[in-house]
Amino acid sequence: MAKQKKGEGFHSSAGLIRYFDAEEKTSLKIDPKLVVAMCIATIVIITIIHIVYPF
Repeated sequence: MAKQKKGEGFHSSAGLIRYFDAEEKTSLKIDPKLVVAMCIATIVIITIIHIVYPF
């Protein structure tokens, strides 16, 4: 039977924890409502283009 390594999970996730902590301080903050609004605006613009200039 294979031996199980104890404590390996913490070592493998420690780097990710440090990475995400650093990203939170320096990352660009975008409001989720702005992302949804931009998606809706893109859909509307593409739909209008397809209506005006059909393929």
